[in-house]
Amino acid sequence: MDEGRRVNTTSPLWPGVPLALASALLFGLTAPLSKVLLVQMDAFALAAVLYLGAGCGLALTLLVRIRGGRLSSEAKLTRAQAPRLAAVALFGGILGPALLMLGIQGVPASAASLLLNLEGIATMLIAWVVFRENADARIIIGAAAILLGAVILSWSGGVGAMPSGGSLLIAAACLCWGIDNNLSRGLSGSDPVQVAMVKCLVAGPVNLGLSLLTGGMLPPLPAIAAAALVGYICIGLSLVLFLFGLRHLGAARTGAYYSVAPFFGALLSLALLDEPLTMQLVLAGLLMAIGLALHLFENHSHEHLHEDMEHDHAHVHDAHHQHAHDGPVREPHSHIHRHARLAHSHAHFPDLHHRHGHAAPVDKDAQ
Repeated sequence: MDEGRRVNTTSPLWPGVPLALASALLFGLTAPLSKVLLVQMDAFALAAVLYLGAGCGLALTLLVRIRGGRLSSEAKLTRAQAPRLAAVALFGGILGPALLMLGIQGVPASAASLLLNLEGIATMLIAWVVFRENADARIIIGAAAILLGAVILSWSGGVGAMPSGGSLLIAAACLCWGIDNNLSRGLSGSDPVQVAMVKCLVAGPVNLGLSLLTGGMLPPLPAIAAAALVGYICIGLSLVLFLFGLRHLGAARTGAYYSVAPFFGALLSLALLDEPLTMQLVLAGLLMAIGLALHLFENHSHEHLHEDMEHDHAHVHDAHHQHAHDGPVREPHSHIHRHARLAHSHAHFPDLHHRHGHAAPVDKDAQ
């Protein structure tokens, strides 16, 4: 143990959890607002305008930041990250939105909003199985509660009934976003505005092409403007906040906190679209709320080892960043830096510096 380095004793919930919840709040508004916009345009056209609006809005944000002399402290994207960014755009910006837009045409907006919890489940399962992020009993039980709520919500009839076609399309969209979220984990050290902008500007034109190829027509200008604004706020800014959350929490936990998004969407659907409040909706929402609460009260702390590594991301000189500069620097800042081997113990999540393995599931609450 290196006693000469101060361990950060602030809660690991900060700032990752507020960032993930803020992202969820914005994205949760997407389904009910899209339901309104679908009256004036087809699904692919709406997906196209949403992502073009998000991409153009983020590009304008980046331009204002540069022209204002506020140079970003974030690490820039590199050529080596291009394949991963392309996959993120395919699954998260093209396939996911198109499937969602098709699905919500046959499902009440409030139900569609809660079904989006499946994105969190897909994100967590992929993170646990493929990327080996740790999970204790509390996290697994919470995920099971969210999944059960989504299954109850998706069933369209009695015993033996099958999920509706719209529900299955939304579930497929959530799987695409689960893949997207885990791939984005490898991009979370770079400037989130740049990552989100590129993803949206790639996805928007492709969805527009799909709309035109399937006989879609460009909607009236007021509808385009409204959809572009929704895209910038509910998708563009939400994605930026989500990428920040990934940096601090890892994919599984960010996905768990992000699962609150459908609750915001369901509330807006009930108010905006005058949809009925059913027992099915209440039961599903209660199960999902229990699952989210279990995630919120997780505590993961143990002795762990940081191996020697080198990478680039925005940082301050905390317990994990002890290196010299030739002159005075502003914090936060970004540059390629090396981490020396370090062993210590504190509460943490699988962020950029805590992506270590575990011999067995760790449940500190049970100790």
